[in-house]
Amino acid sequence: MKNLFHRLTNFLRVAGPLAIVVLVGIGCSSTESVQVPKSAEDVFKEGMSAFNDGNWMEAQSKFDIIKLQFPASPFADDAQFHLAEINYKRGEYILAAFNYALVRRTFPSSEYAKEALLKSADCYFELAPPPDRDQEYTRKAIQAYGEFQTVYPQDSLALIALKRIVELRGRLARKQLDAAEHYVRTLSYRAAIVYYDAVIEEFADTDVYEDAVIGKLDVLLLQKKYDDARATVAAYRRTVRDSRRASEIEQRASQIP
Repeated sequence: MKNLFHRLTNFLRVAGPLAIVVLVGIGCSSTESVQVPKSAEDVFKEGMSAFNDGNWMEAQSKFDIIKLQFPASPFADDAQFHLAEINYKRGEYILAAFNYALVRRTFPSSEYAKEALLKSADCYFELAPPPDRDQEYTRKAIQAYGEFQTVYPQDSLALIALKRIVELRGRLARKQLDAAEHYVRTLSYRAAIVYYDAVIEEFADTDVYEDAVIGKLDVLLLQKKYDDARATVAAYRRTVRDSRRASEIEQRASQIP
């Protein structure tokens, strides 16, 4: 140890002040290389900057950090909501619906809870197929929009939910009507009546209701089932609605003996 001390002393005596400056500089640079850990706010700001720039991968990585490292921070619900937003913008609607649901389940008092509920319904709306396909997602969308109406009945967005429900119920009704018309073409009249009745009984609020009434009357008249035809016309007349095809129905009623 004494040997090392003597060597260092001799070095400093020979090298002079320049050596001291170099040693101090090395010490300072070593101190400066130590990085201060980022806060949840810093990470969230970086994530939002990437999100606003459309850099989804970078934004997702930052929001994931907040979920994992800062789950109790004030930015945790923001991060969860924007993860769902990224999925939605990418067209990953099933994953988006899951992440929107997590906002409401994990942060029920979050300012994003209402929007997350509506947007989870929007995800299923995007997944809802044409009437000729399986309607599982159509039903899920109707259920989600209905939940929004129940939770936020006075909110202006409830009108949007109602409009979507009407549209989606129309798809379900159209599927039943298409099935009825298929059975008419194949002369399977009993099956056709079953599907016409499904529309009449379950979807009287849709724009295909009168199509189903007319279709059913045509089949009943063809089969000369006049009592059933009269009952169908009477039931239609009791409905209070803006009639789109009333004249056609009344024309068929006039053909009943």
